[in-house]
Amino acid sequence: MNITYAYSTKKTARDVVKDITTQLHGFDTRLLIFFASSKFRPAVISAAIHKAFPKSVVFGCSTAGEIVSGSLLQDSVVAMAFNSRAITDCKVEIIDNLKEPDAVKKAMDSFSAHYKSPVTKMDPRKYVGIVLIDGLSFAEEDLMQKISSMTNVHFIGGSAGDDLKYKSTYIYANGKSFANAALLALIKPATQFAFIKTQSLDNVGKTLEITSANKEKREVISIDNRPAAAAYADAVGTDFVNLSKYFMKNPLGFMLENELYVITPQQILDNGNIKFYSSVNEGMELSLLRPSDIIADTKAAIKKADDELGGISGLLMFNCVMRTLELYENDQADQYGALFADIPTAGFSTYGEQYIVNLTLTSLMLAFK
Repeated sequence: MNITYAYSTKKTARDVVKDITTQLHGFDTRLLIFFASSKFRPAVISAAIHKAFPKSVVFGCSTAGEIVSGSLLQDSVVAMAFNSRAITDCKVEIIDNLKEPDAVKKAMDSFSAHYKSPVTKMDPRKYVGIVLIDGLSFAEEDLMQKISSMTNVHFIGGSAGDDLKYKSTYIYANGKSFANAALLALIKPATQFAFIKTQSLDNVGKTLEITSANKEKREVISIDNRPAAAAYADAVGTDFVNLSKYFMKNPLGFMLENELYVITPQQILDNGNIKFYSSVNEGMELSLLRPSDIIADTKAAIKKADDELGGISGLLMFNCVMRTLELYENDQADQYGALFADIPTAGFSTYGEQYIVNLTLTSLMLAFK
């Protein structure tokens, strides 16, 4: 086994680390990626796990729930470990100030120097990127746009969470914790890999045009030249008072290269504007969506990747926290977790998902052959 996982539901960072190191005893860990509940003090959990694996590259983030083979967890720490037969190399860069205009370029230059190859010429079939970002930064779109403009290597990841407190989220690396920051990791796997993206949503056949928006604030002011909340409420067949109940049931989406990308409302503002979890541009034509079978959809997506790779040895997962809440609400959490029971899996419930662009209501997975 070249990829394995560990997890702990212990109460203290000390006991968590002891638990995880015991589970990984004898495994030659070259890379360890971990996801920790926000109940653990950021500086403490990062330092403790880093110290326990001094010969490994170690990084992670805080969460809004954790995912491990067979289960959806809360108040835990989960980790995925790779040995040298799974990972040839990994280079990590921290962007500790998301407002620095040249930060992404500096990270890319560092990757080029490390791998002795320009990132613009790297084969996206041989390299893969991981991105973790402060989930309250509102900087995901800008970050992903810059990454995509500088390399053909695909970066996949999620926005850190804090168990729905929406106060502070953290990135972990080098035994430290960072807020208002992002982590970029460029990995050269020793095996094939594939991306899995599922939304479990269908188009209902209604199109809404964003006629006025504030991109920086992620606010939509008008839809079809009407106040945003009123137009949205009419589209889903409800009233202004009950509209927020439909945000997860009827998000909006657009197609890009035959792929669906989801945009989800967050709240109705007092002025009738709608705040979204990701940026929305004026002029966008968005389709109204509705849920499909999340269990069947995810099962089919995993099987497709498994068939393409000839078997999956490990799965890194970034699952929208709203999908997680929906699973609990529909009493499907155990069914969903069971889909990953036979695959070494580690992941977390996110405040946003990143793959080419910033997403919501999406589950992203990085599958290794």
